[in-house]
Amino acid sequence: MALIDRIKYEAPDDKALAWKHPSDQVKLGAQLIVNEGQQAIFVKGGQLLDTFDPGTHTLATGNIPLIDKIVNLAFAGDTPFTAEVWYVNTTVKRDLKWGTKSPIPFLDPNLGFPVSIRSYGKWGIRIHDAQSFLTQIVGSQASKDSGTIYEYFIGQIIQSLTNQLTTELLEGKKSILEIATSISEIAEATSKLIEKEFSEYGLEVINFNIESINIPNDELKRVQDVFYKTLEAKELSKTQTGGAYAQIKSFEILKDAADNPSDGAVGAMLGAGIGLGAGFPVGQKMGSQLTTDSSTDQKKNDIADDPVQKLKKLKMMLDEKLITQEQFDEKQKIILKDL
Repeated sequence: MALIDRIKYEAPDDKALAWKHPSDQVKLGAQLIVNEGQQAIFVKGGQLLDTFDPGTHTLATGNIPLIDKIVNLAFAGDTPFTAEVWYVNTTVKRDLKWGTKSPIPFLDPNLGFPVSIRSYGKWGIRIHDAQSFLTQIVGSQASKDSGTIYEYFIGQIIQSLTNQLTTELLEGKKSILEIATSISEIAEATSKLIEKEFSEYGLEVINFNIESINIPNDELKRVQDVFYKTLEAKELSKTQTGGAYAQIKSFEILKDAADNPSDGAVGAMLGAGIGLGAGFPVGQKMGSQLTTDSSTDQKKNDIADDPVQKLKKLKMMLDEKLITQEQFDEKQKIILKDL
């Protein structure tokens, strides 16, 4: 393999984060060109040695002291030596996208049943420690781009987001439907959770935002149905039928189950229970209510037919001059005649 006398890397796009020069035969006296937003690192035997910042560097024993020490370079001539040369992209990547691969299930404390949510947004990173990034993320691979970094860290992002959403729901006592109003606060808290993890791998989190938190359409319809039923109960309670409303809705639920042919024996049993009435608590309550109402009506009728009550009422009308003495005497005879 020919000796390298000029080393440089022109990235094909902005996605590349690390790239290894294809040749490891470096010539002493060669020029190393490092562009802005790059760092070049020499690696020998898996050990990271000299690091070069942006600029043009002529490789000599004076500016590659660690390589010089390991391979015992001569002090004159175009001496060859073996070493890997890595280029690391240190520019900021702001438009990286993230998203939940599948909905995350949560128990909504207000609704009282589990609801799944989806979320997506953008994040940005920068390599602030090239050597740490190279040893822990890149390893022996020939290159690394932002796509593979996403696959490496998406699990951590989703876990941190889930933890923060759980905190908002349980400690903040919010409903899933209210979460969207706290997107900025959730994004900021999630960013802090992932910063430490990323930093350990030589990465700095530049930005993290949430563009949407939403519920799948089928589950959203279920939530809307719950709110509709709640509103219906509140409206009916305004007509002072609160107690009867609970019985009526329970009866409707059992009736629907009884009328559903797919429920088989269960539907038949429920149908029988509804028909018997007293066989279920709902039937008992409704039967009791009907009995009570019937008894009350009977008592009212008995009081209305009592001759004594009729005479008292008649005397009160005479005293109030609502009827004449003649009318009183005539009506009194009729009541006494019925005794």
